[in-house]
Amino acid sequence: MKGYVHVYTGDGKGKTTAALGLSVRAACAGLRVFIGQFLKGTPVSELKLKEFFRNIEIVQYGTSEFVVGRPSEEQIKKAKEGLRDVKERLISGRYDVVVLDELCVAIHFGFFSREEIEDLLSVRPENVELVITGRYAPEWLIEKADLVTEMKEVKHYYREGVRAREGIEY
Repeated sequence: MKGYVHVYTGDGKGKTTAALGLSVRAACAGLRVFIGQFLKGTPVSELKLKEFFRNIEIVQYGTSEFVVGRPSEEQIKKAKEGLRDVKERLISGRYDVVVLDELCVAIHFGFFSREEIEDLLSVRPENVELVITGRYAPEWLIEKADLVTEMKEVKHYYREGVRAREGIEY
């Protein structure tokens, strides 16, 4: 089966959620899935996916702190190590679907150059479905993708003071 490159971007809720939904669907169809989460290093509910699905692996390439302003050396180091790991996994032949969660945000913060990401895209085996999520998808990435979905915030309960809820937002 030919694989395609998806980008889920925009300021609305649901980018990671959509990628996780695709991952579960793929796993239920017997496909092997790898999810790499950039900028995340906190205990989110989806880390438990591997308890339910033998064919899903998930790894975080972030610290427990959010990137605010200038990223820390530790945040940059973890992201760079993550990109190397993701590239090895992408070309390994072990996965049918690879999700790079929050990669667009990592690009936006300058963790990776355009050349590094274009190199990653160029080594993707033709049969691997690659899903990239995060706000701020650069125009060049949108042009290279086969499918782009923009999540647009129309209304959000955060504006009414509702805090992130386990199992819904994380």
